[in-house]
Amino acid sequence: MPEAIDSVHVFGVRHLSPSGAWHLRRYLDEVQPEAVLIEGLSDAGDLIADMTRRETKPPIAILAYTEDMPVRTLVYPIARYSPEYQAIAWAKENNAAAEWIDLPSDVFLALQSVRPTVEAPLPEHDETAPKAKEDEDTDADGDDEDDTLAEPATAPPERVSLYDQFAQQAGERDYETYWERQFEHNLSDHSYRLAALEFGKGLRELDVRSPLFMAENLVREAFMRRRIQEVIDSGVAPEKIVAVVGAYHASALGSDLPPMTDEELASLARRPSKLTLMPYSYYKLSSQSGYGAGNQAPAYFELLWEALQEDDLHGLSTRYLSLVARDMRTSGTHRSTAEVIEGVRLAQTMSALKGGQAPTLSDLQDAAVTLIGHGHRIAVRDSLVKVEVGTAIGELPHGVSQTSIQDDFERQLQRLKLEKYRKTVAERVGLDLRENRRVKSEAAAFLDLHRSSFFHRLRVLEVPFSKPEATRQDSATWAEAWVLQCSPESEIALVEAVLLGETVELATAYKFKATLEKCTSLADAATVVRDACLCGMMDSMELARQKLQALAATSSQFDLLAIAAWQLGLVVRYGDVRQFDPGPMVPLVEELFVGASLALFAAAGCDDSDVKPMMQAIDALNNVSLEFHDRVDEDLWIEQLQRLSDADNRNPMLSGYACAILLERGAIENDALAREVSRRISPGVPADLGAGWFEGLAQRNRYALLARQNLWEQLAEYIASLDDEEFRRALVFLRRAFGAFDANEKRHIAENLAEHWGIAEDTASQLLEAPLSEEEEKSLDDLNEFDFDDL
Repeated sequence: MPEAIDSVHVFGVRHLSPSGAWHLRRYLDEVQPEAVLIEGLSDAGDLIADMTRRETKPPIAILAYTEDMPVRTLVYPIARYSPEYQAIAWAKENNAAAEWIDLPSDVFLALQSVRPTVEAPLPEHDETAPKAKEDEDTDADGDDEDDTLAEPATAPPERVSLYDQFAQQAGERDYETYWERQFEHNLSDHSYRLAALEFGKGLRELDVRSPLFMAENLVREAFMRRRIQEVIDSGVAPEKIVAVVGAYHASALGSDLPPMTDEELASLARRPSKLTLMPYSYYKLSSQSGYGAGNQAPAYFELLWEALQEDDLHGLSTRYLSLVARDMRTSGTHRSTAEVIEGVRLAQTMSALKGGQAPTLSDLQDAAVTLIGHGHRIAVRDSLVKVEVGTAIGELPHGVSQTSIQDDFERQLQRLKLEKYRKTVAERVGLDLRENRRVKSEAAAFLDLHRSSFFHRLRVLEVPFSKPEATRQDSATWAEAWVLQCSPESEIALVEAVLLGETVELATAYKFKATLEKCTSLADAATVVRDACLCGMMDSMELARQKLQALAATSSQFDLLAIAAWQLGLVVRYGDVRQFDPGPMVPLVEELFVGASLALFAAAGCDDSDVKPMMQAIDALNNVSLEFHDRVDEDLWIEQLQRLSDADNRNPMLSGYACAILLERGAIENDALAREVSRRISPGVPADLGAGWFEGLAQRNRYALLARQNLWEQLAEYIASLDDEEFRRALVFLRRAFGAFDANEKRHIAENLAEHWGIAEDTASQLLEAPLSEEEEKSLDDLNEFDFDDL
């Protein structure tokens, strides 16, 4: 009979609630159910056994992902003190059945496709529901405060959220403190269950959400009633069933509403999906990572769980403040035991003033700041984060519920001796890619090279386990530095990559192939060539080289050709250290170099907004010319630089920059430079042209310029010849040019000008460094209002 469902014991919880888990276990001991039904993905039943294995160490998470593109993922995180985890643990210990009863993952993933990005997340006390990865930024702190449907393109009016209203009426500073004081610290028998049930009813009556949000929850609840009824129909007495659900749903699982029918179930949209278990972290659980799941301080709540297990709730204050003081001592700041004792007393006093049974986290934080931080929050800030959030990461036995690419990732960590870096604390690893001749095996001789290839493959797949770090040896092809850090994001990214290939290498190769198939950019093709080289994937590199060559044959865009030549030049340089023959790449470097050289002059007719990327491209091609001087047409490059340097109808800054490169390469004599300076910055030359040319010239080899007294004399005379309006226009370029000079270089300029003006060097320096007069200040104010669009 449908009414039988009313005899089922329903226990409403808040996800990641230590007291909820503690009360639940006591309730299960009392009821001794034959079946424990838990709100969670109903198709994840096969994972329960692995979740409760002795080798499994929470925090962990159930990860669901679509089998096709675009990839959608759902994450269901579980800590040791999660009521759901303790429910399945109790069931195992007491030979009871444990089953998930929420919608299956394929339905949840299909719902993502229709849920607007501004749609409110699932309710605060329905955090047992899985979290969509794409929706993590919808509510950065992981709770549901002020999560009504926002009006697009208009700022919603400020209002107090439903949850904050509860806190305000109770006289608490925030909802988290309210919940902890009223629920987490309430240890009376059945108090948590009954209070959560009433709280959930209140939420349902007062909560105002979008129609889609309401409809989604009604569907979920109908499905849960169906699952409960199925267990009853299987022969389990309803009074021998305990259903553990979010408090929001607890009052909706009776016979007042019908269970979902077969027709209704068949009508639900679905996206084919798979499930796996993954290690999770306390950092990810905390609100600081963008997904709080209502648990901003997971390490603190683990302390609370341990205190409840030991029947020592009042001892939590001492544990917390002692750990804060210990961390400060470890970091070199002494704090006494007396300060900890006084901190405990202060926290207890503040709790008593609120009628609490024990200090809340906010009470303990205030006590830590006041007594241990001596009134300064910044003094204890880092220690509070360590004690409240922690660095714990879960563990799973090898081979447990993993995708093929996760298994391959684990094998690579073992092969490359990287298992010790599988932790949440970031650690730097330096690599020397050269052969180690002191070892016997080839694998050991090239261990760092193979590590580098593995790290670069993960980078291409956007798996954030390894991140490159800049080093002082960036110019050395054999040296690399990486920062390794394991995180739930790494696991999620790995799972997403399984759609590209069953191993890290196959997935990377597929991504290269897919990129090249739709590639229409020289820059993108050149990037694939370089990335494939760094990944140690020569077949992919050859495919990318062919694509790059085909694109180069039809391109005349200077910056793209130049950067592609530079990228390919880097690949050629990698040849020896990365153990491949770069020979096939060299002809393409030559071809790209010629094309870029011939395209320089036309491209230099750009406006000032394109000057910076043009300079970078010129610099890149000049480096190719120097690196491969015996292979590329260096004479052609110098000829084109000279043509640009002499031109009056190209961007003056680029002409000046070309002149600077020629000067640097010894391709322009002093007399020729003096004539060019005289021609470019002499009375009668428009201010923006003359000063712009000098700005380009000053970008390189400044010490060579400082040694040329004639240049500074000509510049001084040129500036003196400008009228007010011309000076304003010139000042824009001159300020940019001289802004890049360091203090020592500016002193040299002062010395040059002092000689020209016939005054002492110190006097010139004082004049140049003196504060601006009121009239000069006014001129600069006027300059700020100058319409530079006219330039």
